[in-house]
Amino acid sequence: MRNLCGAVLMLVAVAGRAGGVEPPLRADPGLEFAREPSWRAPEPAAIRARAEQAARPLGPDPAAETLTRLEAGWAAVAAGRGDTLDAALETIAAREPRAAALMAAVRRGAKPDAAWLDESPSDSFVRDAVRLWWGRELVRQDRFDDALPLLAGLDVAASVDPATLLFHRAACQHWLLDMDGAIESLDRLLEREAEIPARYARVARLLRADAGGLEPETLAHVARRMRDVGRRLHLGRAGAGTRSLQDGVIESLDKLIKKLEEQRQQQQQEQAAGGGAGGSGRGGGQPMDDSRIAGGKGPGDVQKRDIGDADGWGNLPPHQREEALQQIGREFPPHYREAIEQYFKRLAAGGEDR
Repeated sequence: MRNLCGAVLMLVAVAGRAGGVEPPLRADPGLEFAREPSWRAPEPAAIRARAEQAARPLGPDPAAETLTRLEAGWAAVAAGRGDTLDAALETIAAREPRAAALMAAVRRGAKPDAAWLDESPSDSFVRDAVRLWWGRELVRQDRFDDALPLLAGLDVAASVDPATLLFHRAACQHWLLDMDGAIESLDRLLEREAEIPARYARVARLLRADAGGLEPETLAHVARRMRDVGRRLHLGRAGAGTRSLQDGVIESLDKLIKKLEEQRQQQQQEQAAGGGAGGSGRGGGQPMDDSRIAGGKGPGDVQKRDIGDADGWGNLPPHQREEALQQIGREFPPHYREAIEQYFKRLAAGGEDR
C-alpha cells in the first residue's frame, strides 16, 4: 500500500501537468465503474463560442497580435494538441485584465485578487472557468487544501472541462483523506473512461483502488496524515490548522501504541497460561500432540540444540544480505532497513546474540 501510494502521487503530478490531448482508453463495458454517464464533455468549438461570447462585454478588442495568438491556441485544441481550459482562459484574459492578473499571480505562487469573481455582474461561465483553471494550478503546486474549496462547488454538467474538474477534485479529496468524496468523484470520472485522456483514466483507477483499501486510524492512515503535515510545513504553513493536524497524529499514534501494548500483554498472558498447562507427564523436549488438549503444569522449558557454527549460521553471503535488505526496503518503511543493517553490523562484530 505504501509503494502504491507513492506511485499514485507521482502519477497524479504527471497527469495534472501533461499537456495536449491523449487518445482515450478502450473501456470494458463489464467493469464495475460502467454505468449510464451523468455528464458529457462539450465540444471545443462550443467552448470557444461560449468563451468569446462571455469575454466580449468585458473589455475592448485585443490587439492583432493577441488575436493571432488566441487563434493559434484554438487551432491547437481543434487539432488535439492544445488544452481547452487554457485556451478559454486566455480568451477571457485578453479582454478582462483582472483575469490576466489572477493568472499571472497564481503562476508565480502568489495570492491573487479574486474578489471580483464574487461580484453579481460576473458572468457564470467566466467565474466557473477561472475557478477551475485556478484550482487546477493549485493542485499542480500541491496546494490541495486551497484548491478543493474552488473545485468542490463547481457544476460538472456545466463545466468547461468536466474531466479536468473531476480528476483534480478527486486528487484533492484523496490527498486530504476524504476517501468517500474521492471515490464518488473518481466513479463519475470513469463513467466516460473511453473518452477521457488516457493519463486521467489510468491514474483514476490507481486512486480508486487506493482509496477503497485505506482504513481509518490504521498506521497507513496516520502516515498519510503525517505526509500532509509535511506538505503544509514545506509550503510554510505552520499555523493553527497544521498544529491541530500534528496533535491529531500524535493522538492516533498513542492509540496505536497502546493497542499494540495491550495485544502484546495479552499474548504474553496466553503464552504463560499455555506454558503452565503443557508439561504434565511429558519430557521437556517433546512437544504436545496436536490432537490432545494440553494439561498439567510445568516450567515450559525446551531442550536446547547445539546447531554449531561450522556452516556460518547467521552470516549471509554479501550478495544475499544485500538482496534481503533490498526486499525489506521495498516492503517496509525505511527505518526497518536501517535497524536490520545495524543488526547485521553487530553480528559481524560479535556483539549480538544470535
